[in-house]
Order: sequence, then C-alpha cells, then structure tokens
Amino acid sequence: MHEKDVFINCPFDAQYRPLLRGLLFAVHDCGFNARSALEVEDSGEVRVQKIIRIIGECPFAVHDISRVQLDKQTNLPRFNMPLELGLFLGARAFGDADNRQKRCLVLDDDPFRFQSFCSDIAGQDIRAHAGKVSSAIEIVRNWLSTTAPAQGTVIPSGSIVAGRYKQFRGALAGGCEKFQLNPRRLTFNDDVSLIAAWLRENPWKSADS
Repeated sequence: MHEKDVFINCPFDAQYRPLLRGLLFAVHDCGFNARSALEVEDSGEVRVQKIIRIIGECPFAVHDISRVQLDKQTNLPRFNMPLELGLFLGARAFGDADNRQKRCLVLDDDPFRFQSFCSDIAGQDIRAHAGKVSSAIEIVRNWLSTTAPAQGTVIPSGSIVAGRYKQFRGALAGGCEKFQLNPRRLTFNDDVSLIAAWLRENPWKSADS
C-alpha cells in the first residue's frame, strides 16, 4: 500500500471533467497522489480486477456518487461509483490490518440526497460540493489535512488551494502548448502530468519566504 495514494472514484464524462480536474489538483497540491482506473489501459486486465488492485494499493479514496441522472441513450443510471465505493468499504471491512485503516471521503451534490438512492451508507459523513469546483477542492483539502499532521505536513487553507487551482487553469493552455498536448483530448495521465509540472514550478510559499 502506497501511503499517499488516493483512489478517485467519480464520473469520467465531459460534463464532470472540470470537477475531476479540480479534485486531481487538490489531491496533488496537498502532497498526495491521485490514482484512477484510467491511469493504465491494459486489454489483458479485467477492469474490475484493475479497480480492486488499485483500491488495494490506496489507503485513501474520494468517492463522488453525485451522478444519478439517467443516461440519455439507455435511460438507465450508471452504478459504477456506488459499486466502487462498496468495493472500497469491503476492503476496509474484510481486509488485513493495513486495509482496515483505509479512509474515504464521499461526495454528492446534496448532503441528504443519497438517502433516496443509496440508503445503506446512512450514518456516514457525506459532504456536498453543489457542483462547484471550489467547494470540492476545499472539502478535499480539509479531509486530507486531517491525515497530514501524522506525516509532518501543514497544508494551506482550502481557499488558498482553490486560488492556486485558478492560477493553474489560467496556465493550462500554455502547459498544453509546451508539452504539445491537445487541450480537448487530455487523458487522466495528461492532466496529472500537467498538474505535477505546474506544481514543480509553483510550490507553496509561506508569508515569510
């Protein structure tokens, strides 16, 4: 298990992409490493087995279960996010000593809506981002900050991280040009690489530095 890996379980469609990019930035700006089923394309590995493997390697996870709308083509909802949340909770409940230490953050648009479609997780602390990237960033920062003291890290406030994300967004086109990437066709790994490159050039600065 990699001590700073955070499994990201969320929608991967174009509509959710701004939120996904904000989550990735928040995780990396807080000193952690975002993981996803999208990080490796291997036709020889069954997708659910890949997800189980990555979950096994991650002590932390962010699960956004907000996508409950019906698919326009099938007229059915997608259940991937609740399934992967269940896999993570199962690993924590039935795994070895390390897996029983797993921690997760569950996100939704509304703090109480989940009671109508996933009532089995009633009693857990569901955090609502209302579809706002800045809110999602601050929620993730605050959650990760509860693990940071044990790792000797002080993370700037959520408003600071959200402000840094706006700066990154402003520099994204230049980063894509520098690395010869099409901004309309960025993969998960492209986003992570662009975020990592920007963070190397723009580290946190304390008030007295």
